[in-house]
Amino acid sequence: MEDARFVRVVEEDGTVSYRATYTAYDGRHIRSQLLSSDDLRSFEVTPLRGPGAANKGMALFPRRVGGQRLALCRSDGETIGLTSLDERSRWRRPIPLHSPRQSWELIQVGNCGSPLETAAGWLVLTHGVGPMRRYAIGALLLDLDEPHRVVAELPGTLLTPEETERDGYVPNVVYSCGGLLHADALWLPYGASDARIGFAHVPLDDLLGAMRPLPGEH
Repeated sequence: MEDARFVRVVEEDGTVSYRATYTAYDGRHIRSQLLSSDDLRSFEVTPLRGPGAANKGMALFPRRVGGQRLALCRSDGETIGLTSLDERSRWRRPIPLHSPRQSWELIQVGNCGSPLETAAGWLVLTHGVGPMRRYAIGALLLDLDEPHRVVAELPGTLLTPEETERDGYVPNVVYSCGGLLHADALWLPYGASDARIGFAHVPLDDLLGAMRPLPGEH
């Protein structure tokens, strides 16, 4: 079981549950699966199906948007996309949100967990893989009501491996499966080179203020 992205889900009637998407790996093949729980004591495991669940790295939204259940995904292996659940419980073909563009993410991009709801939009932490398989963490902002619209992005990286974090089982990597908002700050636990754990935090207003609107957005 790899890279479980846990999220607290609130339904429209106020019902709360906990879910996590993760990658099931048998040494040769991968499969996206879902953990569901009402109390974090007992769990139900179900497979994720459909074009949006074709690869690693799905992350569920913490609530329905426009009546739809949504998730971030990377079904093509390199692009962050947005997928929705259809009436047959299959994840639809995704809408591309963000493709590799900057030097630190030229090989592939993905999410670092479920979107975080802010007054400015859905904050999406991203990971990018650049030259020499170096992983770094960035950020996007999606429109609250129309999350298929990327309205802003951090022009550079949010977190990169420091000197003491570059050596390990998988070197030169910082990676996270989810952050949280608390006391007006983003708190981000992360793994460093598959060898140690770090914890970073930044004032939310500072992070949002550093993001730049995309052309055509206001």
